[in-house]
Amino acid sequence: QVQLVESGGGLVQTGGSLRLSCAASGSIFSINAMAWYRQAPGKERELVAEITSGGRTNYAEHAEGRFTISRDNAKNTVYLQMNSLKPEDTGAYYCQTVVQRPSGWTYVNWGQGTQVTVSS
Repeated sequence: QVQLVESGGGLVQTGGSLRLSCAASGSIFSINAMAWYRQAPGKERELVAEITSGGRTNYAEHAEGRFTISRDNAKNTVYLQMNSLKPEDTGAYYCQTVVQRPSGWTYVNWGQGTQVTVSS
């Protein structure tokens, strides 16, 4: 079993910043990719940003230049620094990890989500 615990969401005004964290624990041999997704009410879940174990990053167009994804491999933790937030960034943010367990099998895991609300 792998558990993902997210934190850092909240209410912020337009132009403000938030930093999300997601810590993975449990039966982990290694963590490959880590990513953040978001889902606004009535919309499908979409990728925000992703990072490989080697630190290579990829951002959705809406996040490019405003958000920064990073990870601490020693802590099995991924972060999302969000700056210049806009009302359209409002939604539930989910952490996703691709974990290789000691058995050798690889699994995709999701966090429970943390709410981000940006007021205008």
